[in-house]
Amino acid sequence: MTHFVGIDLGTTFSALSVLDETGRPKIIHNKDGQNITPSCVTEIDGEYVVGEEARKTWCSDPESGEAAARFKRDIETDKIYNINGKNFTPTELSALVLKKLAQDAMAQIGEIGEAVVTVPANFGNSAREATMSAAKKAGLNVRFIINEPTAAALYYAFKEANEMNGVYAVYDLGGGTFDISIIRVSGYNVEVMATNGIRHLGGDDFDRALRKIVGKKYQQQSGESMEISDYDFNGAEEDKKSLSNRQKIRAKVNRELIEITRGEFEEAISSMITQAEMMCAETMEEAKLAPSDIREVLLAGGSTRIPMVKESVKRVFGKEPVFRANVDEVVSMGAILYAAYKGDQSQLSALQKQSVQQIEFKERTAKYYGTLCIGSDEERQRTVKKNDILIKKNTALPCSATQSYYTIVDGQEHILCDVTESAIDDPDPNYADIQWAEEMELPPNRPAGREIKVTFTYNINQIMECVFEDVESGRTKKASLSMVQAKDDDGHGIEEFIVE
Repeated sequence: MTHFVGIDLGTTFSALSVLDETGRPKIIHNKDGQNITPSCVTEIDGEYVVGEEARKTWCSDPESGEAAARFKRDIETDKIYNINGKNFTPTELSALVLKKLAQDAMAQIGEIGEAVVTVPANFGNSAREATMSAAKKAGLNVRFIINEPTAAALYYAFKEANEMNGVYAVYDLGGGTFDISIIRVSGYNVEVMATNGIRHLGGDDFDRALRKIVGKKYQQQSGESMEISDYDFNGAEEDKKSLSNRQKIRAKVNRELIEITRGEFEEAISSMITQAEMMCAETMEEAKLAPSDIREVLLAGGSTRIPMVKESVKRVFGKEPVFRANVDEVVSMGAILYAAYKGDQSQLSALQKQSVQQIEFKERTAKYYGTLCIGSDEERQRTVKKNDILIKKNTALPCSATQSYYTIVDGQEHILCDVTESAIDDPDPNYADIQWAEEMELPPNRPAGREIKVTFTYNINQIMECVFEDVESGRTKKASLSMVQAKDDDGHGIEEFIVE
């Protein structure tokens, strides 16, 4: 029998879950007995090792080239990480983390069938594709991904069974990213109303802020500059955790004792917390809700344990946040529920099937999708290229939109068909990323003004079908864009863009 798994591929720590015999999510501990695994890679005796040893190596000197971490933040880029002379892409390093999780799990549960891997809500198509590519390289069968705060919401709804009813906020602050989602829950039914996030905001940034404080004070006391080995990231992380329980700590740097207060730390991270607050307000506005409409604020991610974060949540939403589960585990445990919900349920036991079949889930788009066209700038009295949005962010899935455009010159021989993705609703094409583009030939010798009808249809499996039709001739250009499909080892799409 194969098993479904849900994986939280985190910036700083990752986790894997399965369904137990009764149909409830369960975290699988790694071979070291830990519920979460550091997302760090190092080389030991010719083998690439993921986990605590890699974390210690990286924390002692991130620039030494002996270990790599925080690569999830660059997963869709061409950035190169070097470990003892060998180069890795962020996707390759993420694959090593996923492989480690899978191997530790298979040693306990046996063969893995389908997996769902989570991504931050603010990830665009390229980052989602890179995540899927990492899963493929790790040997995992991943057909679907799910946003991290959405996975957490799914777990909370399942855990509380029929006790949840109303509108909730899921505040997800982990090691590297911040996400906020507004959801509507009725028993086991979950509907995402709006979701947003900040790509580079999390515990890693807080650790760096604390190191700056300590470094400045050390120089004042000793007259010397603080080296990375004098106070590494492991020390900063432990002191950050201590400040969550105490108002004052002493950091040891060489022979100096550096006194740090919680107030100093909070002042250092205040601008980052303000960014999160602004994102929460923006997301409530998108959902057309006031703080009083939010029944509870559910937490996910280890950084939500910081007192200032909890105070910020109370300030924004007017209520204390809810701790009803291990915030390090809720994303992974929501992912396993989604994996079983979306997968082949014939692989489930009767009790597991009974649990999963109670779930009803509705997702929304995380970005804006459109096409480039020629429009008029009335103020400057000229034509300009613009990005015309067909499907808006936070549109409930499935959805479809059609818009008509027209040829602009006599005898026009072709048009460029393209699909754009953007984080904001702005016609400026500089804010849009082109996900696909192809030329379509047109019949010759026609006058201008011939209709080109464009239809985007986005289904619940995160596949967007795009059709560009020359109405007069019936000619079409089609593309099927998967928001979750992987690429092969050479970077080519695998059933990613199907063009007819």
